[in-house]
Amino acid sequence: MGSRELHPDPARDGGGAPAAPHGIVVGVDGSDHGQCALVWAAREAQRRRRPLHIVTAYSVPIFAASGLDGGYATVDDSVIREGAEAILRQALDKVAAYDVDVTSSVENGDAAGVLLDISETAELLVVGTRGRGGFVGRLLGSVSSALPAHAKCPTVTVPLFCSDRLGESTEDRRVKAEQAKSGHRPVENVVVVGVDGSEQARVAVLEAADQAERLGASLRVVCAVPQYSGSLAWVPAPMDRKALFDDIRVTLEAGMAWLRSHYPRLQAEYELKDGSPVDVLVEESRHVELVVVGTRGHGGFTGMLLGSTSDGVLHHAKGPVMAVPDREDPAWRTADGSAPSWATPRRPRLPRAASGRPRT
Repeated sequence: MGSRELHPDPARDGGGAPAAPHGIVVGVDGSDHGQCALVWAAREAQRRRRPLHIVTAYSVPIFAASGLDGGYATVDDSVIREGAEAILRQALDKVAAYDVDVTSSVENGDAAGVLLDISETAELLVVGTRGRGGFVGRLLGSVSSALPAHAKCPTVTVPLFCSDRLGESTEDRRVKAEQAKSGHRPVENVVVVGVDGSEQARVAVLEAADQAERLGASLRVVCAVPQYSGSLAWVPAPMDRKALFDDIRVTLEAGMAWLRSHYPRLQAEYELKDGSPVDVLVEESRHVELVVVGTRGHGGFTGMLLGSTSDGVLHHAKGPVMAVPDREDPAWRTADGSAPSWATPRRPRLPRAASGRPRT
């Protein structure tokens, strides 16, 4: 078992600011959603052999004074803080059996701002999809929606639907009914990554491949093409759509060849599907270890995956989803300095993949 440490609030205790958290950071608020996120984060920290930092945040209400003196008044934060500290103690007890070094902190401030600041140094942020209005404020729910778009590191959201696979229980009737309706299906040891041919998809694939290797899992690259959406709405003939699929397939195969040259031990495949990217990836999330998406895209093959689609996946997924922020990685350049072949220009018809050999 690893060490445990509770960081004080320097604003209250008068000390200097603690070192910025590194490793895996999870936000908790005492809800069932937060408990699922905590368990997933502890497992991931143990898998990566990285420290785990548990954080909760609260904001002290401020209201306008009604007296003649005017100005603003605040309430005593001691009760709120004591509740936050109790949540942290429960979280520390829950992960005590994991072989990871654990630290924790109570932060005074807006939950979104707290986590965004932490994302500057963290390796990974983990949150639930919604909570009790808290993170003793508003972490789970609206904040988990905002984090992926602005965080500086990858963010994993863990829905309550997958509580059973994490060994957790819930009293949420809607979730329990949905779990019963879906039935029990073993979780495949597979990481799925959605691609759309955009520049951002490159980064998501790289992160997904790394994660698959950590899990000892296989990688499935999924490209879903919706029916005549966006720039394809004018295409009149089925033959044009078939040609589009043929071009995408060639590009995907070239990208997979490049990927296998850099990850020779990784079992990887691709699937080209006809349908809504949100529906396809949400369905995949039911029975795989992790779904990976980028946080934004620029059209790529058909303008279908990143951005609004990643939001849809995050809101409706039935398993953990990792959102990867955009970044430049020189490993994604081929021998001639160009990007891998699945990062194609925004066109209704895609160019054929370049035949240049990727750098090894």
